[in-house]
Amino acid sequence: MTARTSDDELSLARFQALLRIPTVSRLDESQTDWARFDEFVEALPGLYPALHAALDRELVDGHSLLYRWAGSGDGAPTVLMAHYDVVAATDEGWDHPPFAAERVDSPDGELIWGRGTLDDKGALVSILEAVEARAAEGFVPARDVYLSFGHNEETTGGGAQAVVALLEARGIRPALVIDEGGAVVEGVFPGVAKPTAVVGVSEKGITTLTLTVEQEGGHASTPPRLTATARLSRAIVRLNASPFPARFTPTNLEMLRTVGAHASGPIRFAFTNLWLTRPLLLRLFGRLSDETNAMIRTTQAVTQLSAGLAANALAERAVATVNMRVAVGSTVQESVRHVRTALRDDAVRIDVQHPSEPSPVSPTTGRAWDLLARTIDETFDDVIVTPYIQLGASDSRHFTRISDHVYRFSPFEMTGEQRATLHAKNERMSVDTWLRGVGFYRRLIGSL
Repeated sequence: MTARTSDDELSLARFQALLRIPTVSRLDESQTDWARFDEFVEALPGLYPALHAALDRELVDGHSLLYRWAGSGDGAPTVLMAHYDVVAATDEGWDHPPFAAERVDSPDGELIWGRGTLDDKGALVSILEAVEARAAEGFVPARDVYLSFGHNEETTGGGAQAVVALLEARGIRPALVIDEGGAVVEGVFPGVAKPTAVVGVSEKGITTLTLTVEQEGGHASTPPRLTATARLSRAIVRLNASPFPARFTPTNLEMLRTVGAHASGPIRFAFTNLWLTRPLLLRLFGRLSDETNAMIRTTQAVTQLSAGLAANALAERAVATVNMRVAVGSTVQESVRHVRTALRDDAVRIDVQHPSEPSPVSPTTGRAWDLLARTIDETFDDVIVTPYIQLGASDSRHFTRISDHVYRFSPFEMTGEQRATLHAKNERMSVDTWLRGVGFYRRLIGSL
């Protein structure tokens, strides 16, 4: 464990204070406890006085925060992003309460437990800490720096969209945007022993489909051969049996070549001779893990089911919700065609909700990428920096409208076990990892 200073302890105390505010966003915003969001916003000036003295702040779309740190010169600004809303959690099933922000010793070092540690207050508070420290030193960036903190990333992303519209109306095109995303991971790539910093240069599209079957009801004692629920179940089975085609994108191939240069044995050969091994690797990625399978294709998952109003009455309407993550190089329309073909049943109605196409791919050369990669190298020991396609959606996808250099990277080491707690029980982070993330942002800001 790294020796901690009194400043580290104060930083951790502020982190704990903000983790304890349950800023849970709800898709039905009438169910959101907005008083908690107000509490979070109102707590910030007292916790970060130097930041609030040096930066201008405005509220956007009710609760999203946009700070501007005026630079000493002209030039396109940088945007550092995060969000402070979290998904719901109850005490049930947690080893430590989700909103207690307890610090607990473990064989792996001290951990801080709580909803939002990884997603995404860990990054947000790291940014606040770094800016507070730099502002207290009297540092002024060479160009403007914006901090954009969304309040509903976990639901609609309306706050980030409103911020983008505001910046666009002011004629602002950022030279660099950094949001949550990839992290420093180990064990994801076979044959690669070094930790790997995966930086999202794009992200999959996202849309929701509803599959609906409607037919006459009646008494359950005299069911037809194919009920609405049975027809819907058959459609789900057919869809699950029809995976989307697999392929490597140019970013996938660059990622393989990058990590392959650090691999050993047959994996090194396979990753660095893609002209020969690409078909074999496609099959390997499809079977290696759920993560690698999702890297190479559009995915679909049935996440909600509803039907029927009574135990003894035939359902007149059966509905399945399908969450789609659309691969870069494909489109929402193409994905819907695939689903329609897989179902082979015109009686199942498909409705598309909230379609969002895959994001443009940001470059892996040039000043913005070089600055980010150099800062990662300076923060983490002996790490491989590689681009990848982010599997989940983030607020950053909206910023591709106003910037060609949008990157998704959370400056934290995350084990597979920790990554599995995202949106699940027992979310937690290493204290040393979080403090290293603060150092990452301090270095980055010092180079802007």
